[in-house]
Amino acid sequence: MNNLIISFMEKNIIAVDLDDTVDHVEEILVSHKLSFVPVIDPNGKCFGVISAIDFLHFHIKHKNPKAEYAWEVCTHKTIEVSPAMSIKEASELMVKNKIHHLLVTENNAIKGIVSSVDIIREGLLDKNA
Repeated sequence: MNNLIISFMEKNIIAVDLDDTVDHVEEILVSHKLSFVPVIDPNGKCFGVISAIDFLHFHIKHKNPKAEYAWEVCTHKTIEVSPAMSIKEASELMVKNKIHHLLVTENNAIKGIVSSVDIIREGLLDKNA
């Protein structure tokens, strides 16, 4: 496989701020039909990520989405990769870590997002095996 994730990563990033309410973050996910969104600090650095599963956990606990904030709900263990990573390496990393998204960063700035669905939809593994 010689294709790099920079060639197909989503570059139009929708992110939320640390202090956005859970309610607001959910509105963003629903309105943009997303299942994942990065949470960024005031300097634009990734603080964490919020996925649909994070919201399921949140609602199971019956917390108030208007009184809780993105930084409280997000997963802090993010996996960030270089734009020069191959599709194969990205796929293996997702499988190994049981995740569906990778943040593509350069100099601590988010440059893109790669999802397992992107790889499958594009048939990238089959084309580059």
